[in-house]
Amino acid sequence: MAQRKSPSKDTATPLGRLLKFLGFSALAGLLVAGLMLPAAGIVGAGANAGSAMLGALPSSLPDEPVAVPSKVVTSDGKEIATFYEENRKPVKLEDIAPSMRQAIVAIEDERFYEHGGVDPRGLARAMANNATSDSTQGASTLTQQYVNNVLINSQMLRGDSRLTLSGSKEISDKVKEMKLAVEAEKTMTKDEILEGYLNLVLFQGRAYGVEAAAQYVFGKSAKDLEIWESATLAGMVQSPTGYNPETNPEGAKARRNTVLGAMLKNDYITQQEHDHAVKQPLEVTMESLPTGCLAAEFGQYFCDYVERQVLASPAFGPDATSRKAMLHRGGLTIRTTLDSKLQKAAEKEVKEQVPNDESAGIGASLLTLEPGTGNIKAMAQNTDYSLGSGKGETSMNFNVDREWGGGAGFQAGSTFKPFVALAWLRNGNKLIDTVPADTDHYPMGTRFAASCRDSGYVTVGAPWDLSNVVQGLKKQDRIDEGLFWSVNTPTVAAAYMTDLCDITSLMTELGVRKADDSMPISPDSPAFLLGSDSIAPMSLARSFNALAADGLYCEPRVFESVTDRSGREYAVPDPECRQVIDKEHVHELSPVLQGIADLNILQDEADFAAAGKTGTNNNMSSTWFVGYTDKLTTASWVGRWTNQKTLAGETINGKKYEEFYGTEIGGPLWRAYMEAANEKYKPGELPDYDGPQFKDHGVEGSHPAGTDYTLDDIERPGPTPDDSAED
Repeated sequence: MAQRKSPSKDTATPLGRLLKFLGFSALAGLLVAGLMLPAAGIVGAGANAGSAMLGALPSSLPDEPVAVPSKVVTSDGKEIATFYEENRKPVKLEDIAPSMRQAIVAIEDERFYEHGGVDPRGLARAMANNATSDSTQGASTLTQQYVNNVLINSQMLRGDSRLTLSGSKEISDKVKEMKLAVEAEKTMTKDEILEGYLNLVLFQGRAYGVEAAAQYVFGKSAKDLEIWESATLAGMVQSPTGYNPETNPEGAKARRNTVLGAMLKNDYITQQEHDHAVKQPLEVTMESLPTGCLAAEFGQYFCDYVERQVLASPAFGPDATSRKAMLHRGGLTIRTTLDSKLQKAAEKEVKEQVPNDESAGIGASLLTLEPGTGNIKAMAQNTDYSLGSGKGETSMNFNVDREWGGGAGFQAGSTFKPFVALAWLRNGNKLIDTVPADTDHYPMGTRFAASCRDSGYVTVGAPWDLSNVVQGLKKQDRIDEGLFWSVNTPTVAAAYMTDLCDITSLMTELGVRKADDSMPISPDSPAFLLGSDSIAPMSLARSFNALAADGLYCEPRVFESVTDRSGREYAVPDPECRQVIDKEHVHELSPVLQGIADLNILQDEADFAAAGKTGTNNNMSSTWFVGYTDKLTTASWVGRWTNQKTLAGETINGKKYEEFYGTEIGGPLWRAYMEAANEKYKPGELPDYDGPQFKDHGVEGSHPAGTDYTLDDIERPGPTPDDSAED
């Protein structure tokens, strides 16, 4: 048998409500007395207890900035996106229509200008009603509501979910609110409290504060509100959802008229003004301020990257939750390194040259960095930034690793070959040296030197036969010759004669990482030499960016400055650069890369100096051109992003491609974009090399100042490579 409650303990019964009313009335009386009177004027044990309780409560409001939207802008000040949980635009009281101030006082706290923060008459009335009937009345003054909103704002800025929301307060919360309200009245004027309240309170949707609400509901500023519009907004405060004029127009209109009646009763408007206002139709716009990267008009993928950078940076809070709160509530102005002109030019080119609605899974991207700073100047791709999965839609950022919103990356192909050449130079050699490029068969068990492995070598796991895209180069080739023609056998021969760990170590120093896990390229499989690993364009852009800066490697940089509404500046990294490659090695390599760009991309028609490297994976599903001037470095990628099906035979932008290399679309895409970028970033000359070299790096033959290396120069256990592969 269920235990029966005592009627005196059941607050749902009339008796229980009455006893609760009597008890709470006594406590409230003591507390109000403690708030209103000096401590010496309160006598008795109960009064002393009430005074002690009040003494333990905080006596000042948290000094936190008001939550306002943050905005992300380009280096030239163009807005990319706004982030907010609460759309708020604080304004001064004089910038709020008098009718709006009067309407909120009339309906929320008609004795606002008479009480000292707590209204004893209203409190007594509400307690009597709530304790003796099924209906509920509120008794919070505007000052108490202001205090409550300040507390909520402070908690939300800290990422604290324990909110003191209306309808969920304990008695202790209410007492705290009352004390803080009285203290606020001692230190603030009525106008300051009213201004603070009107800038804090929720009106509708995510429109907080009267300025954002006026713009959202009526499409006008708060200073321009008519009487009936002011009454509409004031009426929403009690129940923003219930009095939504879009979903409940009749309810919103009835509530508006109630507010107009309160304004008439309190002599804020005349009978004539009241009657005119009541007759007005309820006409609203309900246009909200777009928020987040999905709403950005340009640079959406860059915006996504910026957001992730903020959430990862301790400059904006100790953890991801507090950083998100800062981004959405802190009123930050995040000035980025992006150049709006370059960004829009990049977006135009990728979408025009590789339309995303022709065939699912064909992607294109452009990523531009600035030499000497690492500043990201453009980040674009041909897809539409979307959480959907329709044709040409994705939220995956092609240009970055998975940890920053990218995917598994794209095979690098021949873009890795310059790193082999640089490692060759680091070992004291020259690009005019020759290697046995007729070696095209590496038997299973062939050992490649790898000093970073315990055994000192790595082995070929299966017979490895090499072919070249250009015939006639399986011979004794110079390093620069093999690089110029982008053939495989001299690249692997050079690596066989050095140390794989020297190559991967250099690549790590230059920021080359696997896209899937952001780990360095491993030397364990020599196939990495030919670009078998999948990387993001960011890896190649930052590594080639060092070549454009005479060997100075700079970490990619996204923030120029971050400030909040008060002018406080947040610590953002300055350019983080270090010399990775010897300048002389860059000067020796750069003319070869310039020859590649001239032959394949510029085709002797452009009026600017550029250098770079093409790349294509084995099945022609990932193609590249990564190139630089002395002012900008840009990685251009075109390929599949949903699978690795070949692009050979594919029709793109109305043209069918029987074969598909980096020179087909990736190179022309790079050129068209860079020609537009050069209007602002006018390129100069690239460095000359004054050492021994051929002017034409594609010419055959040994150089008298070079060294001819053969397999006989290598003494290494295990099978010996040879030239037995079938073409």
